[in-house]
Amino acid sequence: MSATGAQRVLVVNAGSSSLKLAMLDGERCTDATTIEDWQGEGHLEPVRAFIEGVGRVDAVGHRVVHGGPRHAHPVRVDDALLAYLDSITDLAPLHNPRSVAGIREVGRLLPGAPAVACFDTSFHATLSAAARTYALPREWNERWGLRRYGFHGLSHAYAVQRASDIVGRPLDGLRLVSCHLGAGASLAAVRDGRSVDTTMGFTPLEGLVMATRSGSVDPGLLLWLIGREGVDADRLGTALETESGLKGLSGTSGDLREVLRRRGERDADAGLAFDVLVHRLRREIGAMAASAGGVDVLVLTGGVGEHSPEVRSAAAAGLGHLGIAVDEHLNFSSPVDQDISAPDATARTVVVRASEETEIARETRAVLEAR
Repeated sequence: MSATGAQRVLVVNAGSSSLKLAMLDGERCTDATTIEDWQGEGHLEPVRAFIEGVGRVDAVGHRVVHGGPRHAHPVRVDDALLAYLDSITDLAPLHNPRSVAGIREVGRLLPGAPAVACFDTSFHATLSAAARTYALPREWNERWGLRRYGFHGLSHAYAVQRASDIVGRPLDGLRLVSCHLGAGASLAAVRDGRSVDTTMGFTPLEGLVMATRSGSVDPGLLLWLIGREGVDADRLGTALETESGLKGLSGTSGDLREVLRRRGERDADAGLAFDVLVHRLRREIGAMAASAGGVDVLVLTGGVGEHSPEVRSAAAAGLGHLGIAVDEHLNFSSPVDQDISAPDATARTVVVRASEETEIARETRAVLEAR
């Protein structure tokens, strides 16, 4: 047991419409559930039922998408933190209010258990001023806190540590490009265990092509749509968030499996959607490698990173100049927590099972032990 006695950590991960709960005893997940259509505050019963079934809870770790400019590290939950998170709702309007609701509801059920908020943005707090600053009027940046925050930090933090273990090299001196690929997707350039660049920015819209999100788009194009075609901001926001990406290009739901099926049937739109996805992924891996000063390990995690050999193969095929190559037999054998590099590759390619829960539990124990 750790010095604080926080061996058994309840991990609470509130999404925009669901609530994931997991009990970790050390690093072993002993029980987990997802409450679909979770209504937020006042929807206590399914949460109570899970907690009553898992036994002793020593501490609670909460995933919070956005920590704002104030929080570069996980912190103990208190009233001041909740008030601050309420004040920055507009930075993550779909997710932060749900996280706050989860903190309050679980707090009512476990009033004696210490709770820690773990932020997806914290991992990228190490970005340099050059990497995080937008070339906008200085007064705007200062007045409104405009900067690149980055997201998926909990997933990246776990993935790079796990990849380090798999290749048998310490993070010190190691240059990694971490790829969290799922319905939402981002890359991180990591050197010596620290994030030095990432593809998402002020919001999770920047960067890669995603299931329903556009990724980076020329801002002049958006201004053209607003000024010339009269597309208002609300309509534009909906299109960029929910109608673009693979969904917009292919005419499917945006699920990569459906895109691959239609591509296999020689559907031209699905084929183009896949090609656009891979083109952007290769380009951004190259950019992250430049930011890291090279690449020793390419890490693939998330639903697509773990389960799509087609994406892994297509991406690696364009990265030979970085020393990246995969063994296709290993690649198509459903690898998890494995090195799938080709024998002659000079950079390693590793598939890691995503485990934000493990990272949240680790950070929760670290905060409580520091106290």
